[in-house]
Amino acid sequence: MLHQPFYDPTKSYEGNFKEGPFGSFTDGKVFKNAGEPSFVRLRRTSEDKPKYELFGHKVYAPFGIPAGPLINGKFVKSALDKGFDIATYKTVRSGKYPCHPWPNVVGIKLQGDLTLEKAEEGVIGTDQYQEPLSITNSFGVPSFEPDFWQKDLSDAVNYAKEGQVVVGSFQGTPKGDGNAENYIKDFALTARLVKETGAKILEVNLSCPNEGTAHLLCFDLERTQKVVEAIKNEIGNTPLIIKIAYFQDEESFKKLVKSVGRIAEGIETINTISAKILKADHSQYFPGEGRLKSGVCGSAIKWAGLEMVKRLRGLRDELALNFKIFGVGGIVTANDFKVYMEAGVDAALSATGAMWNPYLAQEIKK
Repeated sequence: MLHQPFYDPTKSYEGNFKEGPFGSFTDGKVFKNAGEPSFVRLRRTSEDKPKYELFGHKVYAPFGIPAGPLINGKFVKSALDKGFDIATYKTVRSGKYPCHPWPNVVGIKLQGDLTLEKAEEGVIGTDQYQEPLSITNSFGVPSFEPDFWQKDLSDAVNYAKEGQVVVGSFQGTPKGDGNAENYIKDFALTARLVKETGAKILEVNLSCPNEGTAHLLCFDLERTQKVVEAIKNEIGNTPLIIKIAYFQDEESFKKLVKSVGRIAEGIETINTISAKILKADHSQYFPGEGRLKSGVCGSAIKWAGLEMVKRLRGLRDELALNFKIFGVGGIVTANDFKVYMEAGVDAALSATGAMWNPYLAQEIKK
């Protein structure tokens, strides 16, 4: 069942930032954990205490919201109040960065899965949202200056109650001069700024564009390793999750896992599947240069998210590594969460599903 989304697609990013969240996220009702959720691999007890551990931090459920929808501390607090025990503050940068013009979130018309072939052909965007729910988003990873987001993220971290944790997401920003060393240093700088807020877990977005040899940083294996090493040298023992995209090539995927799986404490997959977004007349949907393609998320990419976590689990076993696996992609129902847990993830995260169903975490806990 679709509810009023807590991020309003009819408003600009700035409008959502100032006025949001919306819908039931603002009703003031705080979910109280009660009883024992019978999750896979969780020990049943009669105590109402957190049952799951994430990098040493207790949570009631290995479920939450990934980077994206929780665009400031108000959104994070609302998510925690509604029972999402892992809340990821939207990806930040070392400096102010603009958002793409409105619209930024639209529905898509699609029958079945978004295969890679369909993504290349293009899908039709729409301002209507229906089940099975899939959307596309085109923001450009906007960010405020650290002077703002450090305080806001610090407040968000403190909103977490017993059995909850806030994750700080970040990425580096190329300066346009092609200097790879400075780009890597910017990742380390931003990681330090996020750690200073008190965030207990950090996440680096490697599924973003770069100026290297590939369209997404996670596909640039050499630079990815340098970035992850630089970040870990900066943040020390603070747990680091790396967020990656869908890999077609198994050999490249294995090389990535082998190179960073011993450095990072967690790997999160997937971000979205990039697709051409078209109007009914097959013209470009989003206005502006460089916006023909945008990331699709929701039910249509569940197949890809599940495939990646299964492959990731296999590589973790094969390479004798012990990083945690975070599954993302198409979790819009309680059963979707169950399927991901059975696939072997350590935690599952929902963006689209959570946006249109503020009670998803409560339904999962039941």
